[in-house]
Amino acid sequence: MATQKDTIEIGIIGAGGMGRFYANKLSQAGWKNINICDLPSKYESLKEDFKDTKINVLPDGFHVSRRCDWIMYAVEAEYIDSVVSTYGPASKIGAVVGGQTSVKQPEIDALVKYLPSDVHIVSCHSMHGPGVDPKNQPLVVIRQRATDEKYQLVLNILECFESNIVHLSAEEHDRITADTQAVTHAAFLTMGSAWRANHQFPWLLPRLVGGIENVKVNVALRIYSNKWHVYAGLAIMNPTAKIQIAQYAKSVADLFKLMIQEKETEFRARIKAAGDHVFGGLQKDHVPILLSDQILDEFSLSNIPSDVRIPNSHLSLLAMVDCWYALKLNPYDHMVCQTPLFRLWMGITEYLFRSPMMLEDTIQAALYRKEIRSDDMEFVTCARGWAECVDLGSMEGYQKRFTATADFFRDRFSDSNIVGNKMIAMISKNMHKTGEEKK
Repeated sequence: MATQKDTIEIGIIGAGGMGRFYANKLSQAGWKNINICDLPSKYESLKEDFKDTKINVLPDGFHVSRRCDWIMYAVEAEYIDSVVSTYGPASKIGAVVGGQTSVKQPEIDALVKYLPSDVHIVSCHSMHGPGVDPKNQPLVVIRQRATDEKYQLVLNILECFESNIVHLSAEEHDRITADTQAVTHAAFLTMGSAWRANHQFPWLLPRLVGGIENVKVNVALRIYSNKWHVYAGLAIMNPTAKIQIAQYAKSVADLFKLMIQEKETEFRARIKAAGDHVFGGLQKDHVPILLSDQILDEFSLSNIPSDVRIPNSHLSLLAMVDCWYALKLNPYDHMVCQTPLFRLWMGITEYLFRSPMMLEDTIQAALYRKEIRSDDMEFVTCARGWAECVDLGSMEGYQKRFTATADFFRDRFSDSNIVGNKMIAMISKNMHKTGEEKK
């Protein structure tokens, strides 16, 4: 007897990283009729890419839309309106259509505007990149309009990812991704820009070696090794994200002003208030997101021994907690939608603030180690630069800033991605184990 995997036609419009990831994963799971397309100009090269697979390459979105029962738009957020307006009206009667963009309100608006009324709308968003194992990662599903039968079809299709399904509205999704991803990305992008501006390779600097520094370096390089538009769309097209990124830049600048004036009492009070807001409510039995400094030492791109490391100001981390405090956000409220990068960012921030000796060393370094002031000043400048770029809504400016720094670090991307994948696997395993223990 034929099953859904034998009869349902699946269509993916957009053959970038996530489009290919979905096509391959669904094909491996036994769905027989997988169709994919990209720009018509890429038709021949796409056929070549998939020639040894069971995936069917079609010339364009019209061919996908007319034949498929489940259609996913895996295109850049910047172009979702244009692409859906072109192919959406051709959607098969009774099909279920959704998208995989990182900003959901514009996507849902486009689907509602251009799809025929006899088409169902269920969107999704895998909260990770194509290089990450989807098992136990969050997968957001947004039911805009669909019968129970069609909604269940989408859940059946997504089941093979073994992800943790999170049911949200488009508005809830965009608010949570602004709270988690947008500011996290801004912090790491700023680190990379500052290192490039200072002509520094961080794995060669003793203050950027070992423990949580390894996380900062590897994740920053991991972001810059990806496609710029993934981060640009999430930051520029999400109104809430602009507010958060602007506040992060302000927190960076405010703390730096206190540092250079050596206003210790005011600086300590601000750090304590922010730390109490974010971490003060944690229970004594709270299991740390990260494991230990010693384990994190394994994930290093440097040949410098960890025992010669010197204290750093960790302005990027102090400013993040100050930013959350200023916006009255508690990041632990959003762990249900945690991405691997946000989990790592939360992990090192939590590790710093819940390690009294390390936090004291950080405060002392921030206030009194004048030899690192130039680095912190560059971080302030770059944080403001990214915030202004996002506020102006300049995709071109974002691309230029991103690409310039990516080119500076390009030679180390392969090494950092190998280390980064191991690091993400480690922390994902730790979080899953923690979740099992709480059941």
